[in-house]
Amino acid sequence: MTDCRLYLITPPTLDLNSFKPLLAATLDAGDVACVQLRLKDAADDVVKRAIDALRPIVQQREVAFILNDRPDLAAAGGCDGVHVGQEDTPYAQARKIMGRDAIVGVTCHDSRHLAMVAGEDGADYVAFGAFFETATKEPKARAEPEILSWWQEMMEIPCVAIGGITVENCRVLVEAGADFLAVSGGVWNHPNGPAAAVQAFNQVIAGV
Repeated sequence: MTDCRLYLITPPTLDLNSFKPLLAATLDAGDVACVQLRLKDAADDVVKRAIDALRPIVQQREVAFILNDRPDLAAAGGCDGVHVGQEDTPYAQARKIMGRDAIVGVTCHDSRHLAMVAGEDGADYVAFGAFFETATKEPKARAEPEILSWWQEMMEIPCVAIGGITVENCRVLVEAGADFLAVSGGVWNHPNGPAAAVQAFNQVIAGV
């Protein structure tokens, strides 16, 4: 039995009216640790509206609600945390904005050095990837599952695997030691729908 859990990332574009019930049904289908709202290059007002619409759905289910890139909007909008990349707000600044009790995660691509720095700085998790081909974003690096095993031996801070993860290919990442599987298209584009995807991911995780 593994402690790995799902880390759900929203689709790149959203129609809030139709997405709200879809998100609720998806979260009700099985275990999800957190939801990251990821709206790249969207105007601040669009992000704020999405936070206000989606955060209650997520938090009412005791799931953490995390915003991508923008600690200022995350703090103002009552999010549980923020995820920052290497080109976004630096970790120390994000922590200062979010406060000591919030979740702050850091993208580390395939770099052991960046992960060690983030961990020593106090990040709540480090994210490695992309592990597979992904249509969600252009990956800056390709990571191998072995980096997850290395991290588990080195550090107690959780690690997140991201990038092209599907029900069919996720087992190797769970076996390698991923604490979380960050999934977007693998859930929202699943042929049987996102609720079925959450159930299927959790079945794979439970079987490892």
